Amino acid sequence: MTGWELAVLCAVGVVAGAINAVVGSGSLITFPTLVALGVDPVTANVSNTVGLVPGSLTAAYGYRTELQGQRDRLLRLGAASALGALIGGILLLFLDPDVFEFVVVALIALACVLVLTQPRLNAWVAARREEAHPHGGVALWLGVLGSGVYGGYFGAAQGVLLIGLLGIFLDDGLQRVNAAKNVLALIVNGVAAAFFIVAADVDWQAASGVALGAIVGGFLGARLGRRIPAPLLRGVIVVVGIAAIIVLVYG
Repeated sequence: MTGWELAVLCAVGVVAGAINAVVGSGSLITFPTLVALGVDPVTANVSNTVGLVPGSLTAAYGYRTELQGQRDRLLRLGAASALGALIGGILLLFLDPDVFEFVVVALIALACVLVLTQPRLNAWVAARREEAHPHGGVALWLGVLGSGVYGGYFGAAQGVLLIGLLGIFLDDGLQRVNAAKNVLALIVNGVAAAFFIVAADVDWQAASGVALGAIVGGFLGARLGRRIPAPLLRGVIVVVGIAAIIVLVYG
């Protein structure tokens, strides 16, 4: 990988790390960039997951104030995230690669729809807030497990899924929900990355380039992300998602 390609990966890593801290769709930027640079789709997904872990860590750290008092909740839900991530990682490695390329296009399309409809999703969450179970219950645990499987397999927009689930089932403010989302996404990415390091081929140059940018982006996203106009951010994500579909289908 050339120097300019690594520079590109660092740049998109910054953007992806910031988006992951605020929204949770950063892979829609880093993954298609890796594929466009000639990395095999499955290897790109594996390397992308490994590379985004440091950014998830800095994003979670940036929300440390909102995480106060959520220890027991995160221990309970974190177990579901870890188990789901392991299942998703196994599915990624043992399903036919052609299946991945087909399924990932559908997942990217779904992620774009989720990002576009996020304002309505948030309104629906707010409308249901009075009915929310204080501890989430079994339904939330199973939902987080399913989100973990999705995150371990691909991961783009898993943050959107988690915010929706946590917001529906928990009686808590959205900023604290977003903080919890960052921790659960860190667990998913961390468990999946550990599994991939042991069981898969990681493009370490690519992963390192993404990681260097994501560290900075995760911290900046936690500090400054709420100032980015939401419509603009959603538009960028959807455009990149469409580009990812084009790369996968015609690349």
